[in-house]
Amino acid sequence: MFKRILVPTDGSEPSRHALKTALELAKKFNSEVELFHVTMTQEAYYGYTAGYSIDINQDQIDKNGDLALEITLQGLDVGDIDLTKKHIPGNAAICILDEIRRDFDLVIMGTSGHGAIGGAIIGSVTQRIMAHSLCPLLIVK
Repeated sequence: MFKRILVPTDGSEPSRHALKTALELAKKFNSEVELFHVTMTQEAYYGYTAGYSIDINQDQIDKNGDLALEITLQGLDVGDIDLTKKHIPGNAAICILDEIRRDFDLVIMGTSGHGAIGGAIIGSVTQRIMAHSLCPLLIVK
């Protein structure tokens, strides 16, 4: 039923719950799982850190991406599930939507549950994916 499952992660506990759910489904349907993280670009970090005179290079950004993937996987038994890890720099919502177009059958995302008003104020990536995803989306709290 689900050959390829995409699990976007930000390293949060809701993302870990999403991955646990994806692993359970992958065992049932013999699915491939991709754990996917989007890091900010160096230019985006500069916009956040310039006022504080913090300098961050691309290697540090890449390490942060690797760390988010490892935190999400920490302590979870993947078993014999075909799991790939991928992280790229960019805008989270845009990159996740682009990745979905790479022939995924299901996207499983965690959410912090800020709600419609909170999401509108803080800009929920999950809400943007819900609005534009071309495949089924399972939201896990």
